[in-house]
Amino acid sequence: MSFPFKTIALIGKHQNPEIVTPILNLAEYLTQRNFEVLVDHLTASHFSSDTYRALTIEEIGQQADLAVVMGGDGTMLNIARILASYDVPLIGINQGRLGFLTDLSTDTMLETLDEMLEGQYTTERRMLLYAEVLRNEECIYSALAFNDVVLYRGMSSGMIEFEVKINHEYVNKLRADGLIMATPTGSTAYALSSGGPILHPSLDLISLVPVCPHTLSNRPIVVGPDACVEVHLHSSSVVRIHCDSHTYFDLEQTDKIIVQRFPKTVRLLHSANHSYYRMLREKLGWSEFP
Repeated sequence: MSFPFKTIALIGKHQNPEIVTPILNLAEYLTQRNFEVLVDHLTASHFSSDTYRALTIEEIGQQADLAVVMGGDGTMLNIARILASYDVPLIGINQGRLGFLTDLSTDTMLETLDEMLEGQYTTERRMLLYAEVLRNEECIYSALAFNDVVLYRGMSSGMIEFEVKINHEYVNKLRADGLIMATPTGSTAYALSSGGPILHPSLDLISLVPVCPHTLSNRPIVVGPDACVEVHLHSSSVVRIHCDSHTYFDLEQTDKIIVQRFPKTVRLLHSANHSYYRMLREKLGWSEFP
C-alpha cells in the first residue's frame, strides 16, 4: 500500500535527559526504514551529534507528515496545541505508565510502530478550546487548551463570585473555588476529580464543572460544540485563568472570559487494537469489584 508519511518528527520531554536513548533508538529505526527524521531542537540539544535535522515545533508543523511525541500526557498537551494548526497527526509514547493521550509504551514501541507504519492504525480527531480574556472589551490574553480552561481562586482563601452566560443568555451566578470548562479529552482530568462526567473523545462537547460550589445545586452541565461560554468575574480576590495547567493569566475584577471551540482539531493516531474503554478500565481501576 502507499504510505502517507515520509517525514517523521520526533519530539521528547526535553527536561528529561533519559529521553535521549529511546529517541535515538527510534530515530535509527526510522532511518533504516528510509523515513526522513526530524527532531525537536530542544530534544536535540541533549544529543552529542547533529545526525538529524533539529527544528522548532513550528518548523516541524510546516515540514513533518507525522510527529511522534515521547514523554507523558503533559508533553502531548503542549505539542498538540501548537501542531493542531498544521494538522500534523500525532502518536504518543509514554516512558512510564500508559497515559490517556500517550498510549504506546517505550518497551513495545518499535513493534507497534512497525504495524502502524504499515497502515494498521486508527485515527481520531479531538477538539480544542480557545479562551480569551476581555478587559474593557479589549482582548488582553488568549490561549488554546486541549484539556480545559480553568477559572480558579489561586492562593486566595475566599470563593470567587462570577456569572455564566451561554450564547449571550444568562445561565446562573456562582460562588465557588472555580469553574472548569473542559473538552471531552479533559473530562478525565481535573474535571473528573471535581465530579464532572466522562465524555467520549469523539464528541464535540464542552462540560462546565464548578469547583467546590457554595450551593450544592450548582451541578456540571454539558453544552454543544457551537456554544460560546462567557464568564463575568465579580470577585476582587486573586483569581487566575489556567489553560491545561501550563499557561495562566491573573484576572482583575470585572474581567470577562470567553471560551469556545477552536476551529482546528488535534489528530491522534492509535494502534489498530486501541480501545478507549479498555484504557479507562486500566487507568481508573474499573476491572475489580469494589
